[in-house]
Amino acid sequence: MTGEIRRLAGREVYRTPWMSVREDEVEFPSGLRGTFSVVDKTDFVAVLPYADGGFWLVQQYRYPVGSREWEFPQGGWPAGHGGSADELAAAELREETGFAAGRFTHLGRLFAAYGYCSQAYDVYLAEELTAGPPHREATEADMICEWRSLADVRAMIRDGGLRDAHSVAAFGLFTLARA
Repeated sequence: MTGEIRRLAGREVYRTPWMSVREDEVEFPSGLRGTFSVVDKTDFVAVLPYADGGFWLVQQYRYPVGSREWEFPQGGWPAGHGGSADELAAAELREETGFAAGRFTHLGRLFAAYGYCSQAYDVYLAEELTAGPPHREATEADMICEWRSLADVRAMIRDGGLRDAHSVAAFGLFTLARA
């Protein structure tokens, strides 16, 4: 069966400055009716800072999973701010790592979790890095930034040391771009 799910009605059930949740009454192509709960969040970027045959990764405590996790720098505009994805990539890189990039390459656009969330993200490769001080948000005060070789990143993904799905997908786009 092909076709689109039709929205019949909807209501917002929760809102913060960072996200909202809505409940939509829908009709499937078969005529069956149901409810979809959808998380709406603003789009974000993931940045792969590449230098000397490896990447700069960041690690921070991720409250929802209760552990410190490695990932590529990533994030969205703060509430009330905005700009292009290119500008956001430069801002996130500078904020989390302190680096400025002489060259950004857009590797692709992906959905974060399209089974329940509208959020998408753009993936950028950042090269020709120039070091500077990071400008982290207060919630990122515990962040660590370390360089890891390409082989180390592959091993981290394979062995479960890098478990962030967005970072793993971004690395996949990098690998395809370099093939």
